[in-house]
Amino acid sequence: MHYNLILVGTGFASSFFLKKFLEKSSQNIRVLVLERGEFIPHQKRLQDARSRPLGKVSYVSGGNGGNTFRNNTPEKSWIFDPSFGGSSNCWTGCTPRFMPNDFEMKSKYNVGEDWPLTYSDIELYYCEVEDIMSTSGPDITPYPMSRKYPQPAHELSTVDKVLQKAYGDQYISQPTARSSISNKRNKCCTSAICHLCPVEAKFTIENGLKNIVYSDPRVEIIYQAQVIQVDTQNNIATGVQYRHNNQDKKATADLVALGANAIFNAHILLNSGDTNVHTGRNLSEQVGYYGYFDLKDFQNVGGSSIITANGFMLYDGAFRKERAACIIESHNDVFIRHEAGKWRNIAKFKFVFEDIPQADNRVERSADPLIPAVTYKAHSDYVVKGYDYLKNNIGKIFGSLPIENIYLDDKYQPSEAHILGTARMGNDAATGVVDKDLRHHQYRNLLVLGGSAFPTITPSNPTITLAALSLRAADKLVQS
Repeated sequence: MHYNLILVGTGFASSFFLKKFLEKSSQNIRVLVLERGEFIPHQKRLQDARSRPLGKVSYVSGGNGGNTFRNNTPEKSWIFDPSFGGSSNCWTGCTPRFMPNDFEMKSKYNVGEDWPLTYSDIELYYCEVEDIMSTSGPDITPYPMSRKYPQPAHELSTVDKVLQKAYGDQYISQPTARSSISNKRNKCCTSAICHLCPVEAKFTIENGLKNIVYSDPRVEIIYQAQVIQVDTQNNIATGVQYRHNNQDKKATADLVALGANAIFNAHILLNSGDTNVHTGRNLSEQVGYYGYFDLKDFQNVGGSSIITANGFMLYDGAFRKERAACIIESHNDVFIRHEAGKWRNIAKFKFVFEDIPQADNRVERSADPLIPAVTYKAHSDYVVKGYDYLKNNIGKIFGSLPIENIYLDDKYQPSEAHILGTARMGNDAATGVVDKDLRHHQYRNLLVLGGSAFPTITPSNPTITLAALSLRAADKLVQS
């Protein structure tokens, strides 16, 4: 069968691209979507979770892709959900935007790379994603917004209110795809199990786009179909090869779009003979540390969601020439201070640092064409310098709180559940795998969507940005 579009994957990148592509295309097009996993309804996920012993909550494949890839650095986890909707099934719904300077790191700070587009190029697409997700957020933010968030901000905790008074628009209620009011979805129940939201307050591909996009009669979807490679001829993508029901199959198309995560997009490209020097390189994600603060005669209570606030005090400025930026998350899950009468005299924060992509952190082919090999050697000294600054100044940064003791992690978290890099954007093939419209520099009818295309990473959660890039890519494609 021949199609106008073959789309790989059903996560954020694929689904937002497909939504815009269908809106702008004629009624007689044909789209094939190949999803490597199954469709597991949310209600079944909840039933399965209730059948497990208390505390034994896991994702579909153990939260680390199961046996879908070979991890050469097992101490470094890569968390994703290889099923319909991808990581929308296990994300927590955090949606802060990137800052304008995040797109100009080389120009502003002589660090990393500039993106071939700017904040203003995707600002309206940010707004569109926020409308689709029915995002909750504050009226005042550290980044410019041309229109307000669709839903009001979540409530701050008592600790957050002290810090917001001290820092103003540098400390805000976290923008999030967790509903603050009952509207398109139910209101957040603040039960702190967002990876499997029990009340459908969090946006997912299933509750937000499945009935709009994947029920379109122009779309055919095949489950448990893993794409192995893109077929090419004379620098044109002609279709894909995939495995379904233990059989190798082919399909042809005018256009191919890869919307898997950064591990599998790179692996498909490598299997396809892509020789770009950047393909598979610069595998990246943020680096996070937890901190706990004992408070003197002050209870940390309130807050209407799992992560109540984001602090931008360490996010942007000339210091980025020397050390990594950090976004601060104020956590509101289950934790107590283990002293009688002081159970709530405690605050929990997470400090999430950007990193400079490292070429030696990479995806490669293995002996099995279905199984990529992943190597992560280390994050950069840039992160270490950012963490050292935090450690040496943390008392001053949080000086507006009545602090007795601070306990800061010495060991970073094994994963932030964000898989980025491996097919980065650049102005030409010497600097990147794809251009600013996510088109492959060599195969112009092949798009590589999602976090794969990020030339640099930032402290902020990447989901809303990669979704905005997908909307923009489809917009530019159908215009051309």
